[in-house]
Amino acid sequence: MPEVLELRHGDHRATVRTTGAALGSLTREGRDLVWPYERRPEAYQGQVLAPWPNRVGGARYRFEGNEYRLAVTEPGTGAALHGLVHDVAWEPLAVVGHEVRLGTDLRGGGGYPFPLRLEIGYRLDEGGLTVTTEAVNTGTDTAPFGLGFHPYLTLGTPLRDLAARDAAHLLVPARTYQPADDRLLPVGDPVPVEGGVFDLRPPGRALGGTVLDTAFTELERDGDGRAWVWLSGPDHSVGLWCDRSFGWLQLFSADTLEGGDRRAHLAVEPMTCPPDAFNSSTGLIRLAPGERTRHTFGITSAGFGTRA
Repeated sequence: MPEVLELRHGDHRATVRTTGAALGSLTREGRDLVWPYERRPEAYQGQVLAPWPNRVGGARYRFEGNEYRLAVTEPGTGAALHGLVHDVAWEPLAVVGHEVRLGTDLRGGGGYPFPLRLEIGYRLDEGGLTVTTEAVNTGTDTAPFGLGFHPYLTLGTPLRDLAARDAAHLLVPARTYQPADDRLLPVGDPVPVEGGVFDLRPPGRALGGTVLDTAFTELERDGDGRAWVWLSGPDHSVGLWCDRSFGWLQLFSADTLEGGDRRAHLAVEPMTCPPDAFNSSTGLIRLAPGERTRHTFGITSAGFGTRA
């Protein structure tokens, strides 16, 4: 089984890794639209986040009257981070020139005893990349479920210095954001962005020195129900859209990464639920036995020499 699956359509190219069904790269006319990787991902770049995105606080949760304990995968916060599937082998189910589909069975056990079948399709067309995910509860009990993805948008040139970030324009169509504590877990209810540092609604503003490790919600959507984030530079723009099944967007400005990757790229993570949803139940999907859920997002570019 090949580790890397290649997609081509027009001037777009992409790679998908069978480990984790992750997005390894996406280019247009040879220019990166996401931060790529070849061997091992850094900071979860391109990864699939299931059956929960972000953190489960204390690596424990209660569901249907039972308490479950997960492995601590982020020692600094004591949390279980980004789910269970990003390092497992996925099976290619269909591979054609512009599209691949992969699947895996999450057997259920330990702190997550809920069997699931997950399938993900990546498709390139003239508009860029579309990613569609389906999850099915193959067990006999209702399962808690959340989904997210972790691409880092890039303008091709790393945003390592303030001048580059001042030249980068960011638009996030969110009316509220979720305050968090020093463990990056939610505190209280979402609050309005209006007039504050996280007010990135249209027309947006320069990324500059804005520090983001922030979950946004109450997303403004177009007529097709899509919420759009745009990162724009002097000569082209990169956009990520998500359908209504993704009610949250986590943005991470990579300030806590080390070395040359610090602040070089911008993570834009569509999520079906906020951080620690296994404890708060906010946005949590409760999959009944045999029930299926479907989620779609995409990444595109707005031509060169234009701004979204």
